[in-house]
Amino acid sequence: MKHAAWDKTIQRAIAGETVAVFGIGGLGHLAVQFAAKMGFQTVAIARGADKAPLAQELGATHYIDSGATDATEALQALGGAAVILVTAPAAEAASALVSGLRRNGTMVVVADTGSAALTVLPRQLIFGSRTLRGWYSGHAKDAEETLAFAAQAGIRPMIEVFPLAQVKDALERTRMGQARFRTVLLPRQ
Repeated sequence: MKHAAWDKTIQRAIAGETVAVFGIGGLGHLAVQFAAKMGFQTVAIARGADKAPLAQELGATHYIDSGATDATEALQALGGAAVILVTAPAAEAASALVSGLRRNGTMVVVADTGSAALTVLPRQLIFGSRTLRGWYSGHAKDAEETLAFAAQAGIRPMIEVFPLAQVKDALERTRMGQARFRTVLLPRQ
């Protein structure tokens, strides 16, 4: 996560600053753990009050139910986010979150929204000197450092296990967005 999802942006943020993770699914549930273990005031943003206990379990300091609350206003009430990591493929909601950044804050988009476009008004970036950037992957050294930090900090993925014989079921659950975080296939025993 150090470079792969957050680029060098997260390295410039100072421990104690607010880092928000939009979406606490497959990548987001890991991002919340990383941000919390790195010492940031971590805000998890998702739809539904039912996800608040999970966000807290993952280490989030705050949870924002974007279905019931204006997430931008909630972030600004916390002083604005230094970094917002977009891990959910929800372009409209992500677009609105740009205004939840503090001055000189950065939004890093790692979720592909398909054909849905992010819509950002120039004034959202100009008035606040905010940055919007995307990131797709890291390098082998980044992966090594990320895994080493995860092992040291006790960061673990939440997985849903399927026997290899159920590969079609596992793929279908993943395609339909029903998989619980990460899908793992076990070889035959």
